[in-house]
Amino acid sequence: MNPLLQGRHVRLEPLGQHHAEGLAAASATDPSLYDWSPVPQGVAEAHAYIHAAIAARDAGSAVPFAIVRNGDKSVIGSSRFFDLDRWKWAAGHARYGRDLPDVCEIGYTWYAKSAIRTAANTESKLLMLTHAFDVWKVVRVCLHTDARNERSRAAIERIGGKFEGILRGHRMAIDLIPRESARYSILAAEWPEVRERLNGFLNRA
Repeated sequence: MNPLLQGRHVRLEPLGQHHAEGLAAASATDPSLYDWSPVPQGVAEAHAYIHAAIAARDAGSAVPFAIVRNGDKSVIGSSRFFDLDRWKWAAGHARYGRDLPDVCEIGYTWYAKSAIRTAANTESKLLMLTHAFDVWKVVRVCLHTDARNERSRAAIERIGGKFEGILRGHRMAIDLIPRESARYSILAAEWPEVRERLNGFLNRA
């Protein structure tokens, strides 16, 4: 369930405790980048972060990755599938009996400063969306971000996420207040256009 996703610029490895030092080094380059995201600072926090992600994976609710740059093999961030939802299809339906998500969310995504505004984010999203739509055959991929996080909202809109609205009091924010989340989604019917857009960005990178 936790695959290795291989690209030209990056690979997404199943997140494990052996990534802790790499994650800590990646987040230490500029902690000010993470005003809106729960990003581990230091090796001890990285181990705890990974432990929680693996527990969610083992419970069947998440698929976490370490993002590794192919050129120098360094860990440059993390992302995951989560809120994996399997719908109850009626007997006789083409999707009845499948043990794969029907919808999912992509989130918990962050990068080292050196990876921001590079091909890393574009290719990571392409790899994850390809797996979701072409392997899992999901109906929909959802993406949320703190409504105050303009950089994240612009990045989601850039790849083709459709804005659905603001969810009030949706989750706890990193500053421990009820967070308003900007909600975006990509539907299976929209995936071919999004894939073409992402490949275009990568070809120009």
